[in-house]
Amino acid sequence: MTFAFVIAVHNTAMTTLVAQVNWKRVLLGGFLAELLVFAIVFPVLYLFGQQAFLASILIASALMPFLLAMWVGRRLDSLFVVHGALVGVVAVAIYVIIAWGQPEPLLYTIAHGLKVVGGMAGGAVAARRKPSSAVQRPSTV
Repeated sequence: MTFAFVIAVHNTAMTTLVAQVNWKRVLLGGFLAELLVFAIVFPVLYLFGQQAFLASILIASALMPFLLAMWVGRRLDSLFVVHGALVGVVAVAIYVIIAWGQPEPLLYTIAHGLKVVGGMAGGAVAARRKPSSAVQRPSTV
C-alpha cells in the first residue's frame, strides 16, 4: 500500500464518521451541559463556600456531560461514545471561549478532562440502554 492510498482511505473514513454525527444534538447537549455546570457551581459557591465550590466544579463537570450524552444517545443507533465525547468537547470549547485568555488553574484543566470522560461514559450507558437489535455494529471488512 502506498502512503497516498492510506491517507485517502483515512480521509474517506473520517468524512463518513463526521457525516454520521448528529451535530445539532451534540452542540445542544454540549451547550446545555456547560450551562448546567455554571447553574450548579455558582449557587454552591454562594451557599456553601469555596471548598464546596471547588468540589462541585469537578462533580458537575463529569455529571452534566454524562447526563446530556445519555440524552443525545436516546435518538442514536451507533457511535454513542463518539457523540458523548463530542458533547464533552463542545462543553470544554464553550468554557474556553468564555474564559478566552484567562489563566486556568489545574483544577479547571482536570474538570475539562472530566467533561470529555463524563460524556464518553454517558454515551456508553446510552448504548447499553438500546435494545441490541437497534444498535448497529460496525461491519468488519
